[in-house]
Amino acid sequence: MPLHQGPEKRDERPMSVNPFYGEANPVGGMTEAPPKHRLPDTPLPPMTAYQLVHDELMLDGNSRLNLATFVTTWMEPQAGVLMAECRDKNMIDKDEYPRTAELERRCVAMLADLWNAPDPAAAVGCSTTGSSEACMLAGMALKRRWSKRNPKPGARPNLVMGINVQVCWDKFCNFWEVEPRLIPMEGDRFHLDPQAAAAMCDENTIGVVAILGSTFDGSYEPVADLCAALDALQERTGLDIPVHVDGASGGMVAPFLDPDLAWDFRLPRVASINTSGHKYGLVYPGVGWALWRDQDALPEELVFRVNYLGGDMPTFALNFSRPGAQVVAQYYTFLRLGREGYRAVQQTTRDVAGRLAERIEALGDFRLLTRGDQLPVFAFTTGHDVTAYDVFDVSRRLRESGWLVPAYTFPPHREDLSVLRVVCRNGFSADLAELFVDDLRRLLPELRRQSHPLTQDKGAATGFHH
Repeated sequence: MPLHQGPEKRDERPMSVNPFYGEANPVGGMTEAPPKHRLPDTPLPPMTAYQLVHDELMLDGNSRLNLATFVTTWMEPQAGVLMAECRDKNMIDKDEYPRTAELERRCVAMLADLWNAPDPAAAVGCSTTGSSEACMLAGMALKRRWSKRNPKPGARPNLVMGINVQVCWDKFCNFWEVEPRLIPMEGDRFHLDPQAAAAMCDENTIGVVAILGSTFDGSYEPVADLCAALDALQERTGLDIPVHVDGASGGMVAPFLDPDLAWDFRLPRVASINTSGHKYGLVYPGVGWALWRDQDALPEELVFRVNYLGGDMPTFALNFSRPGAQVVAQYYTFLRLGREGYRAVQQTTRDVAGRLAERIEALGDFRLLTRGDQLPVFAFTTGHDVTAYDVFDVSRRLRESGWLVPAYTFPPHREDLSVLRVVCRNGFSADLAELFVDDLRRLLPELRRQSHPLTQDKGAATGFHH
């Protein structure tokens, strides 16, 4: 989450407010706005407080038109009712809320089965606040297993991954003092290269991270090829390097749309997998899941047992208190959709992405990097002959119509490449996709008349950055 500094110096004199605004009180209506940067001296009527907050939030973007986020922005009303009923339950209080805890256990079992664990009953896992926490937990398990097999004093652990990994992996390496060994992009390869990954491994490598669905362009990394390269490395050197699959998005897409793709626990070298229930798991934020193929993959000493909430409660998490509502919503969605329902939803989303990518390519001004045929996500950039505007201009102009589309540059060695990315989610319908293309087509004549990209002007507005 972002860090916030104190407010800038502003005129904090009380502002007068129309007395009809807000509920009546003993001295009439609210005639003076409450302070913004210190607690008010007196309470406000609930409806007045609500209206003040509600009005300010109207200036936020429309989440349904946010094509930057991977996070679920629509659920059925029944899911919302269940979440409201469970919002006061602390997920960690398993003795006080045993049925909520049981639903979490069932979700773990369902995911172990979905991801082809050799023995789903032997797989271990837990819910988290999202994939970032899940990745931290998986990384901690990798590091602890490494320290057991390589107890040399002073050795510095390292983690091998593509430079396209989500920022949570940079955080993990920073927080837990692990050297990140990043494989750069090269040419039209925008993610990890299996042979390059194996070449970077040594006796201090705690593991290799593979991304099933890159944030940058929506493409799957070749997990099976990576495992094969590490198998060959073990044959040559004896190094046994585990793989963690960051399936934040693809972990809830590939099982339904690409069932023959080997990326999960079918590969013996895959030790752990995470996913975001609040992405293509189709649940409101925030819930994630971390699973290990068996108990040996999760060192027992990382699991804490406490009894001061009642009962013997094993816990493996970074934060102790967390609402149970999202876990309940995940179980609801698993029950509601089943395998066939998830397949239908994800296929529709992929179809929308593929059709939208084709329509954008047909406009003639843009070049596709991906087509939404893996994750329902695609990235595109301006054509080689487009010089009047750039992707940042497009992002800025689309925002005028309410569309939030991120524009960004790729990491080293492809910083020369600037792209737009469209994330298609459940609730982004074919009709909305048509409206998006219409708005994009409508602004192109004005963009083409520019003398140069506005990002070349110092201080000019640029695109929406996610």
